[in-house]
This record gives sequence, C-alpha cells and structure tokens, in this order.
Amino acid sequence: MSDDQLSTENYQLPEGYQQTEVGVIPEDWKLVLVGELEPFVTSGSRGWARYYSKYGAPFIRITNLRRESIYLDLSDLKLVDLPEGVSEGKRTKLHNGDLLISITADIGIIGYVNDSVPKPAYINQHISLVRFDPEKSDSKFIAYFLAFESVQRLFRGATDQGAKAGLNLDTIRSLKFAFPPSYEQRSIAQALSDVDRLIAALEKAIAKKRAIKTATMQQLLTGKKRLPGFGEGKGHKKSEIGVIPEDWDTRPLSELMDKLEAGISVNSVEEANKEYGHEQSVLKTSSVFGGEFFPNECKKIISKDIHRAKLNPQKDTIVISRMNTPALVGECGYVGEDYKNLFLPDRLWLTRFKKDSLIDVRWLAYILSYGTFNKAIKDTATGTSSSMKNIAKDSFLQITIPYPHKEEQRAIATVLSDMDRAIAALETRLAKTQALKQGMMQALLTGRVRLKIEI
Repeated sequence: MSDDQLSTENYQLPEGYQQTEVGVIPEDWKLVLVGELEPFVTSGSRGWARYYSKYGAPFIRITNLRRESIYLDLSDLKLVDLPEGVSEGKRTKLHNGDLLISITADIGIIGYVNDSVPKPAYINQHISLVRFDPEKSDSKFIAYFLAFESVQRLFRGATDQGAKAGLNLDTIRSLKFAFPPSYEQRSIAQALSDVDRLIAALEKAIAKKRAIKTATMQQLLTGKKRLPGFGEGKGHKKSEIGVIPEDWDTRPLSELMDKLEAGISVNSVEEANKEYGHEQSVLKTSSVFGGEFFPNECKKIISKDIHRAKLNPQKDTIVISRMNTPALVGECGYVGEDYKNLFLPDRLWLTRFKKDSLIDVRWLAYILSYGTFNKAIKDTATGTSSSMKNIAKDSFLQITIPYPHKEEQRAIATVLSDMDRAIAALETRLAKTQALKQGMMQALLTGRVRLKIEI
C-alpha cells in the first residue's frame, strides 16, 4: 500500500462535514448542478462588429472579464449602436445579478453584473450568460464559488477538447457547486464583496498616485515647474532639446557618465562550466523598468568563474537594458544598495560615476525613465528582428538631456522618491489584501469557517 493510499484511508472527516466532488463541505450544504436551479443560459451574438460605434451600449468581451475579481473591467470597452428591431438584443441584454462565463479561449473566467455596468449592455459570442432566479439562489455567491481555484480546476476538466477547446451551454448547466442555505450564501457573498471593494479602492488610489507622479515628473524634470528655493526670478531659454530654464544647461550622457559596462555572456559561461561550476544568480532583463530596479528578477546558472566579471549592481548606479524586446529595450532602474551576489548578463549595462560627479544618480534614473527622454533612448535601438532590439553604446551616450545644478537634481529626486515610497506602501497593502481575500475564499467557500448569522 502506498503512502498516499495510507494517508487517504486514515483521513477522518471533521464532524459535521461531508466529502463531495468539489471537496469537503458542511453536512447542511448541498451539492447542486447549475441546471437544477433552472437558470436562463445563453451565449452572446455573432457578427456584432458591424454595430460598433463611438456612442451606444456597452458590448462586453472576454477582455472585460478578469480572473482577479468577479467584477468587470470596463477600461477597454467597446460600444454598439443597435438598429430598431434587432431581436438578438433582447436575448443577450444584461441585467443586474447576471453571471458571465468565458466559454472560448481563456475558459472559465467569471464575471458578475452589477450597477457598475451601464445598461443596456450586451455580450459577444465568447461569453455565456447565466441568469438565476433570486428566489432560489444568490448569484453573487455562485460567481465567487465558480471563481474559486478548486472549482476552476473542475472547469478546465469539463472543457470540450477539439480544434478549439471550449464550454458549451449544456456543460455549464452540468457544473456542480456547493450550495449553502440562502442566508449563508448572502453573508459569504457580502463578506467577499467587502474585501473586493477595499481592493478596488486601493487599486484606484495607486492609479491616482501614479498619475500624479507622472504629471510631477513632466513638470519637474523639464523645468516647467521649479521647487521652492530654485529658479526665483529666472526665465526660460531655447535649447537643442526645447525650452528649458535659463539657469539649466544641456549635456550629452557621455559627459555625465564615467563608464557604461555590459555584463557577462550568460550562455557561454553556463555552457562552459555546467559540469564543474557553482550556482550563481544572474539578473534577467526584466529586472529594470520605469526607473525601478527589481533584484528578485534573476535566474540561477552554473558557473565556475562568473565572479571574475565583478559586475554587480552597486549602490548609486543605474542598470540599463541595452538588448531586449522593442517594448522593454532602453528601460532602466536605480540601484539603491550593493548586491554582491548578483551578476549582470551582457544584455544589461551598468553605469559608473566619479566620486565628484556633477549629477545625482537617482535624478538621472528618473530622467532616463521619463517619457520624452526614454523614447529618445528607445529610438536609438536597431535590429532586423521585430522581437529583439539593440542599443549601441555610442548612440546612447550621444543623447542630450537638460541639466540643473546638483542641489536641484537632488531635491527633484527626493520629491519623486517620496511619491515612489507612498505608491510602494499602497502596493504592499494591496498584495496583503489580495492574499487575505484568497484565504477568505478558501475558508468561507468550503464552509471550513462559518459566519455567525442572525436569521
């Protein structure tokens, strides 16, 4: 007998619980097929692209569904203007409480329709609409349950395999889920909705702070706005890169950087030393983006002598992606501390600066990641492949940037760094809240934790 068989046979169900196809659930919960609740089930209409319009009713597509939440993402919304008498519009018109399921491509994404979706609204042929009788069930609870990971595995097992995997409407009617008493359904859905509202509020706050930071960079890094103590009584002047403050200068990057070094060739080192080398951490090209450095974006390789390269990310340097996809080439990140056990591949550059450098390195990282100047860097990238571009060192170093005194650079960097810290704090809180939600779903949707409910 195997250890797995032994552990299964010795397992004792907790008192008051039962083993089902969807896992262990309370004895007073039922296992119900979607079809047993007699919902209205249909799919969206084909050929509605001809009704696309600048104005009209929302037309929900799979891109408006997301796995992180049952609530729809309306940021990329298509609109349709239906002519009089289009019967398909009556069949697929959405109501509050409707449950949406993606049935092709990325199968099983769950959406819940509420007041946030303007009405009328419709769905395309890649989405199924399931409308439950509110007297028989709470559709929001069902949405959360079907979005639960253990149930999603059942979804994937129930897909129709063929040239294109998908779900048909009969398969949806045959889906099983745990069915608590109606009052408990509502309480569970409400508890999870409360957490989702907090997550949405945090996401909105992060987006707002990012927008404020972008606007602040646009003002401070170009000199359109000066911080207190700088530029009093000063005007502006024309330069080769546009209008800048009259007490600023312009300089090519070659005059601001002492050295610009590429890392080691990962493939050759890995291949040459795979039999007798040691495991080392080498940065990925995704370790830099938008002026930020992400040291956890690395991979392990086998190497005997990689340490001889001595090219580690060091405090007050900038790592720059010199060879990458068109979207990521030219991205950079400021390094705020020493990383002696990390090494750079040859697709990344590391900047070097003299001790008496005329620049604040954090400020320079912001400049290099700012829209106008970052675009200038990306525009120097060349290559015949549409998937990989390369920046030549000479082209990079010829790029000219506006150049205030170091004291003003430091002040600008401090303002933007404070904004970054505020954003990072919100992102940490968001990640913890998302983890809390997953824990709540695991506890509440299996009945492992029961809410105290006054009936």
